[in-house]
Formats: sequence, structure tokens, C-alpha cells
Amino acid sequence: MSFITENFLLQSTFAQKLYHEYVSTLPIIDYHNHLPPAEIAADRKFENLTQIWLGGDHYKWRAMRTLGIDESFITGRKSDREKFLKWAEAVPYTMRNPLYHWTHLELQRYFQISDLLQPNTAALVYDRANEALTASEFSTRMLLTKMHVEVVCTTDDPVDSLQSHQQVAKTDYKTKVLPTFRPDKVYNFTSTADFLAYKDLLTQSSGVEITSYDTLLVALQKRIDFFHQQGCRLADHGLGQIPFLETDSHNPSKLFEKLNRNEALSLVEVQAFRFYVLVELCRLYHQRGWVQQFHLGALRNTNKRMLSQLGPDTGFDSIGDFSQASALASFLNVLDSTNQLCKTILYNLNPADNEVFAAMIGNFNDGSVKGKIQYGSAWWFLDQKDGMEKQINALSNMGLLSCFIGMLTDSRSFMSFPRHEYFRRILCNLIGEDVVKGELPNDEKWLGKLVADVCYYNAKEYFNF
Repeated sequence: MSFITENFLLQSTFAQKLYHEYVSTLPIIDYHNHLPPAEIAADRKFENLTQIWLGGDHYKWRAMRTLGIDESFITGRKSDREKFLKWAEAVPYTMRNPLYHWTHLELQRYFQISDLLQPNTAALVYDRANEALTASEFSTRMLLTKMHVEVVCTTDDPVDSLQSHQQVAKTDYKTKVLPTFRPDKVYNFTSTADFLAYKDLLTQSSGVEITSYDTLLVALQKRIDFFHQQGCRLADHGLGQIPFLETDSHNPSKLFEKLNRNEALSLVEVQAFRFYVLVELCRLYHQRGWVQQFHLGALRNTNKRMLSQLGPDTGFDSIGDFSQASALASFLNVLDSTNQLCKTILYNLNPADNEVFAAMIGNFNDGSVKGKIQYGSAWWFLDQKDGMEKQINALSNMGLLSCFIGMLTDSRSFMSFPRHEYFRRILCNLIGEDVVKGELPNDEKWLGKLVADVCYYNAKEYFNF
């Protein structure tokens, strides 16, 4: 039998009461993930457990590689059954990694399978899950319904047609499936050729012939308008660090002209161009009342040999040690100085920056909106028990936990939604521990409201989808 009991992670009676009576049945607002909208539109049913559970999951892939499992069982040509059996061999060796908790939570919540996943149970688990996957309740839409997901915000390129979102919107499906504007390719290009190729795609999607910096901004504005019409209310940006220019020594039009002539920019010029484009984008978000997100600190595609073989997002990224505070504060100040700083969520990947980010949000909360600037939930490598606790503690110490908009999956998997449960249990346990130690009053109703707000109601108010 599984160790995932009714009171898993809840180490006091008070924590158990908070979780079971105040947050366990709340809906989920998953305001940032990488779910493929085409699979929601098609209401895809998966053929087997490997396809729904292991495909695209670079968390599991990294663990398997660490154990010396050949790539043929991970992203290679082995059969789906062989890949699953290899994952089952790996699972007992993942103890104390969050994968061990997530694996068993997901088996229980989706398939009611309580067996520990290990070699001697693997075939039974695989066959039971595969049999369940044939039922209509295991289509992508029904899986979201099963997990009480109220809103899903996918991550979408500005040139995307959003056809899948439009298709879902025409149905009577109750879960809102909304796009998020992710314009990284406009300014985060690795070569001039990449920029020019993307410029052509943006020209096609916007209907604007991009021949200058000004027309580039017009094209981006048109795509923002289009996304807004499809229900988009969030933008997202993935950067090692926020760019900032100490002096206005570059002309963005000149930088664009240089790119358009297929001339390489210097590193300083790349940073300048990135800064100018980001500032203009953020001003456009403010005009439309959007929320902007910044995921900062990832060191991506570190293994060039594997990048050439498998491509990006395959498990070869890491925590970066970028300097964050000064440029981030200056960038936000540029927008705030003209009152064009919209609601903003800041996520850090390096745990050394926890207190930096938690303190940063207080610099730009101006009383206009509750929790206007948010310290985002523990992200990627920090998306585990220790990381969540540290994020919650840093936010509690530097700001107001009561205003926090809570958890998200940041996942490509339709089986990742128990991460919300994981977060809720961890939050309730932390509050419960404080009560047991006499550090918080034994005020069940007020603390019940606090955890319910963090787990659902704050996000519902903040985004107002």
C-alpha cells in the first residue's frame, strides 16, 4: 500500500483541518502551464500510460539518465511498454526527489492505484492504467474536469493562430482554456538569421510588413490585440536576467536596421535591443490591463551535444547564477515612473534570490491593486517541498503571504495537476506548525480563510478571467 495517506504531509491536527475543510475541494486556476492546446481542442485520448505520463517529461528523463538508463528507453525507439518498465525500475531510486511523491500522487488521483511503483508492480500498474485510459473520462478535457480545473492558461507564441483556443471556445466545455502571449523569439534570438526568420513569421501573422523598428512594434501590437480578443490576459517572458540600459546610448531603429541587413549585433547591442522591445511590450500590456510574468534565472541548453541530438526542452537546463536585483529594479522603475507598470509576477530559479525577489515586489506595490506585484510560486528546480516552503517563508517574511496568488503547474503534462494538492498540503502544514508552536493564534476560521485565499480566491480576484 502507498504511503500517500489521507493526511500525507499534514503533521498536525490543525493542518489536517485546514486542508480537508478549507482547501482540498477548491477549484484550480492554473494560470501558467505548457499544455498543448491542440490536444485539448481535439480532446485527445492517450493510447497508454507512457504517452500521457512520460512523453515530454524531462524531469523523469533526467532521473533516468542519472541512473545510467540508455536514451533508447527515454526518448529513443524502444516501445512504450519498455520505456514504462524502465521508468518503474527507476522510481525506487528517486526517493527524496519530488518525483517519488508526484509519481504516487498521480497514480492515486488519476487511476486510484495505491501500489508503490517498482519492478514487481510495474506490469500490473501499466495494464490497469491502460485499461482506464480507454474510458471517456480520460480524454484531455475530462482529465481537466476530473481535477476541478476552472482555468488553464497555455503558453503561446505571438505568431500562433490560436485556432485550438477558438475551437474550444465554441464548445460548451466549462474549463476556460486561454492563451498567454510569450514573445521571447522577438528579442531572445541566438543569431541574426533566427531574428530574420522570425520577423518573416511575424509579418505573415500580423499582416504588417516589418521594415523598421516602428513597424515591428505595430506588428506586435496587432498580435497583442488579436490575443486579447481570444481571451488572453497574460504575457510571459523567459530570461536569464532582465536587461537594463544605464544610459540611453543606443537607437532601437538603428539596431533594427543592422539586424535587417543581416549584420550581427554586439552583446551590448543585443541587450539594448532586448531592453527597448521589452519596455514597449510592457507598455502595451499595461494599456490592455494584462498581467505580465517574468521567469528569470534559467541556464538553458547547457549540453550542446545533446541539444544537437534531441533539441531544446529535453532535460539539459540548469539553475543560473545571474545577477538579478539592480537591473530588475531599474527596469520596473522605468515602467512605474510613467505609471505604466501593470500587474507583475516575478519568478526566480536560483534559491539564493528568494529574499531578493520577495523584497523586490514591495518596491512597486503602490496601493492601487491588492498584491499588484507578486513573488511567483516556486518554479522548476524549486517546485518541490523544500523549495515551496522556502518560497512561502521568504514571502511571509518580506511581504504578505495573505496576498499570494498561489500555485501553478508549469507543466506539459495532463497528469501534473496534483501539484496543486501538493502545494496546498505543504501550505496548510506550515501554518499548522506555526499554530502548534504558538507562533500563530489558534484561529481556525481566519487561517482557513487565509489558506483558501492563497490556494484559489486570490488568483480568481487577481486575474478576473
